[in-house]
Amino acid sequence: MPETGRNPVLVKICGLSTAETLEAALDAGADMIAFNFFPKSPRYVSVETGAELSARVRGRAEIVALTVDMDDDGLAEIVEAIRPDWLQLHGSESPARVAEVQTRFGLGVLKAVGIRTAEDLAAVAAHAGAADRLLIDAKPPSGSALPGGNGVAFDWALLGGIDPALPYMLSGGLNPDNVADALASTGARGVDVSSGVESAPGVKDVDRIRAFIAAVRGTQPLEDDRRRSGERIVT
Repeated sequence: MPETGRNPVLVKICGLSTAETLEAALDAGADMIAFNFFPKSPRYVSVETGAELSARVRGRAEIVALTVDMDDDGLAEIVEAIRPDWLQLHGSESPARVAEVQTRFGLGVLKAVGIRTAEDLAAVAAHAGAADRLLIDAKPPSGSALPGGNGVAFDWALLGGIDPALPYMLSGGLNPDNVADALASTGARGVDVSSGVESAPGVKDVDRIRAFIAAVRGTQPLEDDRRRSGERIVT
């Protein structure tokens, strides 16, 4: 796996679809890059586009293929073309289905679990033994066609009783302004962002990508070369 640097918090940028924003995320130090293969999403990319973009990522960060309740044939096509490090299952996949995908494809499986109330934590426990890592996300608003990327946060205090050894990433409504607070509140060792670094649905903003990663790393983005290096500011 690619090196994640000295900072132990993993940063995953989800839903990238252009070379410019992809390079911005990689240059800023993203650990994981996710391509969205859910056709209803404004962040959707075709398998062909995903293959072209993933070639830029290989060896620089981990590649994640996001799917929603996809069958084995669809997953096999993506795995062959993209050669991802991770399959992200962002639908209603059961723990049994998660384990089945893991066994069949032999890749890391990242399972998204949406929560809104304490009762939803049961789903976290149910999937914990099946997936290699969980993505704890906010449940989508009522009527939403998208299982994620809705810019909605949940009450981070709900994670207060979670097993600190549970391998998970925090998602849902994160942005450059609140991610530091989210990490301080939850102690999460990984974060995932999509809509929080966009100027419009599906349109990633390079400055927001850099600012988000800098906020996680405890730095602030600067102009010119210092911005790219993520140099720490001493006050």
